[in-house]
Amino acid sequence: LFADVESPGNGTINGTWDGDDLGYKCRFNEDFKYLLLPVSYGAVCVLGLGLNAAALYIFLCRLKTWNASTTYMFNLAVSDTLYAASLPLLVYYYARGDHWPFSTVLCKLVRFLFYTNLYCSILFLTCISVHRCLGVLRPLRSLRWGQAHYARRVAAAVWALVLACQAPVLYFVTTSTRGSRITCHDTSAPELFSHFVAYSSVMLGLLFAAPFAVILVCYVLMARQLLKPAHGTTAGLPRAKRKSVRTIAVVLAVFTLCFLPFHVTRTLYYSFRSLDLSCRTLDAINTAYKITRPLASANSCLDPVLYFLAGQRLVRFARDAKPPTDPTPTAPAPRRRRSDRPDLRRAEDVSASSEDSRRTESTPAGSQNTKDIQL
Repeated sequence: LFADVESPGNGTINGTWDGDDLGYKCRFNEDFKYLLLPVSYGAVCVLGLGLNAAALYIFLCRLKTWNASTTYMFNLAVSDTLYAASLPLLVYYYARGDHWPFSTVLCKLVRFLFYTNLYCSILFLTCISVHRCLGVLRPLRSLRWGQAHYARRVAAAVWALVLACQAPVLYFVTTSTRGSRITCHDTSAPELFSHFVAYSSVMLGLLFAAPFAVILVCYVLMARQLLKPAHGTTAGLPRAKRKSVRTIAVVLAVFTLCFLPFHVTRTLYYSFRSLDLSCRTLDAINTAYKITRPLASANSCLDPVLYFLAGQRLVRFARDAKPPTDPTPTAPAPRRRRSDRPDLRRAEDVSASSEDSRRTESTPAGSQNTKDIQL
């Protein structure tokens, strides 16, 4: 952010700022971020790239069939991978003490990727939640809308919406020079800050508050439906319903841990700046905002957990399928002479055919080894 420069007589806070020529009244103590952000972004980069690269490998090379959930998860993994790949530049930037030796265009692109990943993750998680909710509330209808070609259209619409909504970031974000240091800001120039706050407020409502409300409604509707007794039975939840509840729980956890603190602290910070509060209050809110930024980035590491928890079958990669063996040796059954009577011969043929059928049904069609996977 553009750090505010305090005017004389207000009790200066030790820290760094962008310079008196920018016309701000406060300067913030941000020394902590030069350790927090490089370490946290570096960890997210390593874990995010590794986990999402493994997820993309599974989607592209091991996935047998695609449905709505896998389509949304694949696009989510693509978004997270692109974001994690941009983090080394931010690690270098904060490790050098807010010095950006690269071009302004690259600064705009890095900030653009951050917000694009953030809101793509939110919308794709919302799509997954709605899909699971329909599977519980309207199972027959979800069979139609859960097909992969419908999900691909929705995913394309999500990408188009987020890219269009985040395009103004390329206009607002800029760099500034003070002495030998070049700062890559994640908001805007001072003269455009009021416009940036208005834009951010619209994005908050459209791309965070509305999807979060949809997910909460889905969770309430699913919980109410799943608590109903099924035809007077007292058995536990069916496997499909347990998976839907598990998916929604993971999505809510990601929202609560990663997205909610970031948006709350950012909204408070922008609001308090517009109210012209004291520098100490603004510094406290700015500190909280900086701390929650690594949490927002951590969704790139937590999203792959959703891929694996939502899977119907995760098949082993280390070895191919082998026929089951019984460790206890058994003596071969004595060979019995095939009867010449027609009625007995037909009974034996029916029995052999029935056993072959059971063997065929026990092995899914088209699966050659355990390296294939279905989600």
